[in-house]
Amino acid sequence: MRIALFTETFLPKVDGIVTRLSHTVDQLQRMGDQVLVVSPDGGLTEYKGARIYGIPGFPLPLYPELKLAIPRPSLRQVLEDFQPDLIHLVNPAVLGLGGLYYAKSLEVPLVASYHTHLPKYLEHYGLGMLEGVLWELLKAVHNQATINLCTSTAMQEALTSHGIEHVEVWQKGVDTELFQPDLASQEMRSHLTQGHPDSPLLLYVGRLSAEKEIDRIKPVLQAIPNARLALVGDGPHRAELEKHFADTPTHFVGYMTGQTLATAFASADAFIFPSRTETLGLVLLEAMAAGCPVIAANAGGIPDIVTDGVNGYLFDPLDEGGAIAATQKLLAQQQTRDTLRHNARTEAERWGWAAATRQLQGFYRSVLDQRSMPSAA
Repeated sequence: MRIALFTETFLPKVDGIVTRLSHTVDQLQRMGDQVLVVSPDGGLTEYKGARIYGIPGFPLPLYPELKLAIPRPSLRQVLEDFQPDLIHLVNPAVLGLGGLYYAKSLEVPLVASYHTHLPKYLEHYGLGMLEGVLWELLKAVHNQATINLCTSTAMQEALTSHGIEHVEVWQKGVDTELFQPDLASQEMRSHLTQGHPDSPLLLYVGRLSAEKEIDRIKPVLQAIPNARLALVGDGPHRAELEKHFADTPTHFVGYMTGQTLATAFASADAFIFPSRTETLGLVLLEAMAAGCPVIAANAGGIPDIVTDGVNGYLFDPLDEGGAIAATQKLLAQQQTRDTLRHNARTEAERWGWAAATRQLQGFYRSVLDQRSMPSAA
């Protein structure tokens, strides 16, 4: 198959969507498919054998790390030369509308996927009154696709309840070869705790943005004697968070990738994830693959990954004391922590990227089969 992938974000940006897409592109190319990535220009022209067609963009005012790239007329020739069997829109927005236009214009089947719970993000940026309007816009775009993919059963229910049709769950994936428990390191603990490796180490990895609700980790940190917090990542909310955590032993680590990131996960005592807006939370699977016990809000797609008391702890996101109690319980019982580590790794081993990509290929083939049926009749 020849797949043109339109995405509003790609390498070298670091986030959960890019993680999924980079592994998916790699696996599709390995499996014999050809992929063209159309994305905001990040300086790359190729990835794992796939061509990247970068379009210059400008920073999004509320979120400067994200670029808005407006499709150019030259894109038509690129697509005509590539001759895609289908077009896949990832989180369609500005570039996605271009993909939608060319799918119609070139009569190419269309797949769309939903990865970021944008309507719920709005309230964190003071724009909650626009939620209804955004759902209508999402419905108008997504219902042009033959199939709409999302990343958890909770998101499938949310999209369907708002009138988006033909919604299927694209299964989660994690690199179990990279993320492993045996990477745990005293040197990394010392780095993350700023020289206090024997202190309880709480870890957060992800975007430092308002919708992640990272500020809600502070009471947990304050409730545990000698505990230290490492925040791995960066984003538009960093300055506010530095003020918020100024009187606590919190280390703003910045970005980590590859084995360095895997070692950070494996070296922490607990991974704290308070966000209520996750469509899935791939970073949770990475933590679990590395044997890092997860304490997360019981919201969105997270319960699809974490089974409370089995491979991590879930807390009621409306209960201020829930995360504190779960973290105290985890740190107080070494045997329980070891069991959770083992079960977390076992769960992660079920979700390799190859299996997730084979499932995606099945969705693609079903769309192509639907396209070919009328002509066969």
